[in-house]
Order: sequence, then C-alpha cells, then structure tokens
Amino acid sequence: ITPAAMTIVFLGITIGTIMTMSSSNWLMAWIGLELNMLAILPIISKPKTTRASEATTKYFLTQAIASAMMLLSSTINVWHTGSWSILELKNKFSTTIMALSLMMKMGAAPVHFWLPEVLQGTTLQTALLITTWQKIAPVTLMYMISNNIQPTILVSAGILSMIVGGLGGINQTQLRKMMAYSSINNLGWTITIMAFSPNMALMNIFTYIIMTTPIFLMMTNMSTKTLQNLSTTWTTSMTMTLSIALLMLSTSGLPPFTGFMPKMLILNELISQKLTTLATLAI
Repeated sequence: ITPAAMTIVFLGITIGTIMTMSSSNWLMAWIGLELNMLAILPIISKPKTTRASEATTKYFLTQAIASAMMLLSSTINVWHTGSWSILELKNKFSTTIMALSLMMKMGAAPVHFWLPEVLQGTTLQTALLITTWQKIAPVTLMYMISNNIQPTILVSAGILSMIVGGLGGINQTQLRKMMAYSSINNLGWTITIMAFSPNMALMNIFTYIIMTTPIFLMMTNMSTKTLQNLSTTWTTSMTMTLSIALLMLSTSGLPPFTGFMPKMLILNELISQKLTTLATLAI
C-alpha cells in the first residue's frame, strides 16, 4: 500500500471513530462505524497470505452483521418513539438487539468467536489496532445507552465474557490468541459494571488500552508470536522480557500492579450495590 493510501486509510479509521463518538443520531453513529470498518479492511488484508484474507473476510462479515443489527434496532425504536436520538432508545427489544450488536462489534461473549481468529490471521500491529482503537466507538455507544439496557443482559454477557476469556486463554501458545482472550475477559469486566457505574466501565477499558499497547509494541519489536519465542527473548533483551512479563501480570489484574486498580473498584462497586454473589463470581 502506498503512503497516500495508508494516510487515507488511517484518516478513515480516525474520522469514523470520532464521528461515532460525537454523534447524537443513530444514523450518523452507524455511518461512522461503517467508515471505520471499511478503512481497516485493507490494513488487515495487507499481508498477502491466505490467513490474512480469511481474517479480513471474517472481520467484514461479523462487523456487517453487527451493523445490520444496529440499523434494525434503531429503526424499530424510531417506529415506537419517532426519534433517531441515541439517548431516546426506549424500546426493550431495540435495546437488547443494540446491546448484542455492540457486543459483536467489540468482540464480547457470546458473540466473541471472530476475535481470536482475526487476530491470529493478521500482524501484531493490526492486532493492536483491533484490540484497542476499534473498541472505543462501540464502548462509547454502550456508555450512552447504558441507562436503557436491562442490567440482566449486561451482567449475563459480562460474566460469560469473563469465563470465556479466562478459560480460552489457558490452552493457547499463540500470543495473539492469548491477547484476544485477555481482551474478551477485560470486556467482561467493562460490560458487567456498565449496568451500575458507566464511568467506571470507561476507566476500566482505557486502563486496559494503556496496558495492552506497550505489550503489542514490544512483541512487534522482538518479533515474538508464540510463547516459545517469548521464552527465549531474555537472551537478547532482558529489560523488555521483564517489562512484558510485568505488563501481562498487570493486564490479568494481579495486585499490586495497575491492572488491579479498576478490578478492585469494580468489585467494590458491585458489593456496595448488594451484588455480593456477582462479585464472588467475577473473582
């Protein structure tokens, strides 16, 4: 891809996300997400391999289905309320479909199936883009409609994401798949608390983005793609290997690292909302 084409692609990704975040109308939010999706496809398919082509196709199909669900949800809502406003999403059926479509957009369980496959089929830099920047727009939309979504739906999807993310990453040797399941697990925490404290959910997702970015950048720098590669990197760069190990522990939410802070605050909020059983499940 030429530099001019890359500039257009990255402009599309940036403008699409900003358009979605700043819109108050469902149609404008949808256009922003579509622009964002179409712009990232050339980046995913940049490596001329069958795996990259497969990843691009999977990403396109799942995002297109999620977009169609978004349109269906907002259209049904317009029939009932007469408004395209994001804050006017009052119809229960519409909010359920919308929540599912946004979960599919960001890759949360039970509609997470595409994320590990897409990440495995693309480069580390693109995997970083998908697990960080591409989450911002759907999380912002979910934040805006969090008051209208039934807490049961969010909590169920959140707990399921935590379980899928935790168990799915255990049997992996590929670092990109491990990071995909880590992303699903973190989204579980974000979605669970979204029902009770949306601001805390935003803090959690941004803390995750800040911690994930250096992990991917260091893995790119050292060209590590599997656990086996990672176990031999200490001979070339001990500092970087130690940094990755500490960042991964932080991402998993182990005290006293930074990643433990949002999880502790989330558990505290759940307990203060008299949801002790839920907090125990989350642990």
